[in-house]
Amino acid sequence: MKRSVVFVAFFLILGFALAGLYWSQRRPKSAPVSANAILNMAADAQRDLSRIPMHFTLLSDEQEIAIGKELAARYATQTRKLTPEEAGLEKYVTRVGNTVALRAHRHLPYTFTVLPDHNMINAFSLPGGPVYIGEGMLDLMMSEDELANVLAHEVEHIDHFHCVERVQLEARLKNLNLDVLGALLQIPLDFWEAGYHKDEEFEADREGIYLAVRSGYSPYGAVDTFERFAKLHDEYAIHAQSPEEELSELAIQSLNGYFRSHPLPSERLAQAKRIIAEQHWEDRKAQKPFRVEYEVHNREYVK
Repeated sequence: MKRSVVFVAFFLILGFALAGLYWSQRRPKSAPVSANAILNMAADAQRDLSRIPMHFTLLSDEQEIAIGKELAARYATQTRKLTPEEAGLEKYVTRVGNTVALRAHRHLPYTFTVLPDHNMINAFSLPGGPVYIGEGMLDLMMSEDELANVLAHEVEHIDHFHCVERVQLEARLKNLNLDVLGALLQIPLDFWEAGYHKDEEFEADREGIYLAVRSGYSPYGAVDTFERFAKLHDEYAIHAQSPEEELSELAIQSLNGYFRSHPLPSERLAQAKRIIAEQHWEDRKAQKPFRVEYEVHNREYVK
């Protein structure tokens, strides 16, 4: 008797489920899915997959450095020669970058390169040591401490294996042999300009602040950067207010791409303030001005 009751209950539940499924498929849809929505969903899924932290441990430092050098050589062929003034700016960036990289945990051949494009509001790093920063990002900076915190953030992406894990994940997705460096050059260069997984971005922010402070810079360089980006996010990404910055259309596209691939500036700002409070760094507000002084000799800028 009990078994028959169970069977009856099972078939009743199954019947209701099938009826519900039939009705959900037959009723009119108020919001049809367009082809654009499907394409956007696929693109988002692919982007999120490429940002999953995999925690590989397959590559040696030597392999990672070799990959970084090969990728950096590709960048060198795609950017124009720096003007004397831009070359002077790159020397300044290199000096600040070397100051923070000296205190990184991994002793790699870190290099720092300015990409001469005022529309590029971004910074990124390659495996093994190369760090890049767009001239548009530098245009927004008001202090050397801001520069130090941004460069320290990129160094920490390398220092904490985020860059090399990205290489290994992409190689795995494309079934590439990690022993063949030439195969890894199939990875498009703009792949490196995208942000990392949210946890990795927060880790690079956090460790970058510690690294900048160990290097003698103020943690408020990070605070000022995130506050400026929060303001730009309000003005250009969600249009909450009238923009005070006059940016070109290409710069706005670069900025929105940066916001799309990174955590919200407000979240990054909250973490920076929390770290300052936890470490009792409230008195470390003094910052160095962003100032590059040069003498000109034979039409070249010399520090």
